[in-house]
Amino acid sequence: MRLWDWTVAAYSAPDVAEACLLLQDRHEQSVPLLLWSAWVAATGRRPDKETLEAACDTARAWDSVAVAPLRSIRRTLKAPIPDIDDGPREAIRDRIKAVELEAERRLLEALEALAPEPAGPPRPAIDALVAAARVWAPVTPRPALIVLADALPA
Repeated sequence: MRLWDWTVAAYSAPDVAEACLLLQDRHEQSVPLLLWSAWVAATGRRPDKETLEAACDTARAWDSVAVAPLRSIRRTLKAPIPDIDDGPREAIRDRIKAVELEAERRLLEALEALAPEPAGPPRPAIDALVAAARVWAPVTPRPALIVLADALPA
């Protein structure tokens, strides 16, 4: 299964979106990177250290120049703003949300291109999530990662 299709299915599973948003907002983790790492594990791929670092570099690049700025604008436009009518504000927010989703999709495509070929049976998602989180940030939010791993479809 392609990464995008797997991600859409996984994200729609109960409790996955909430677990992802917690990791993103409270622990400053990259949700696309985490979902890539879970997909890698689910599909029996075994990225080496350099591949994992390249995936983090790719996620950081996309996040810093596209995903995070778009998310910030979308969130700013969520609440009513004085002197801006709700209809136009919400229309622009919807367009920005679509562009943000497109940026995340492009990021996932770039991450998928870095993934090695399957090399064995699936492995536990938590192992891959922890490995990615360790490269991404100095603090590994293991309890939140366990919640996500437990929520992901088997």
